[in-house]
Amino acid sequence: MSAVIESIPTVLPSRFAYLMGLYAENYHRLVRLFAPLRLDEGIYASSVDDGLDLRLDVLERHRYTVDLRLTYCFVDDHTGGLAPSAHLRMYADAHVAEVLHCHTDRRLNRIIGPLPPARSEFQQRLRMSSFLNRWLEYLAEQGHSIGTLEPATAPA
Repeated sequence: MSAVIESIPTVLPSRFAYLMGLYAENYHRLVRLFAPLRLDEGIYASSVDDGLDLRLDVLERHRYTVDLRLTYCFVDDHTGGLAPSAHLRMYADAHVAEVLHCHTDRRLNRIIGPLPPARSEFQQRLRMSSFLNRWLEYLAEQGHSIGTLEPATAPA
């Protein structure tokens, strides 16, 4: 009996494996929602009945990577930039999507409260990937998709 107990493999994934799983899930959500690997460089907009227009910028395309920016069309009063926004890199060969940077505005921070500073780079990456995962799920529930995505121009 003790031989069986001693040979039980670890059930929970390592922290790194969990993060890579989030990267993979985010990649597949992006592919299902917007098929960004098939889009040309440029700016795309998605409008659905919720009134929150979404903007997807295909910033750069390389053989195995695509850089994107995903944002709502809200202007942050403090910075003048669009918020919330996420700068992403999709790796077509590895089927993962990494969040390079996330930005939220002060209104969102007032509503959900500021997060305490991350204790490590790993924790920061985990937070950004979790945020993207929940946001992509929400966008799908609201009806945003490749079918609602249309080429757009940058605001003046």
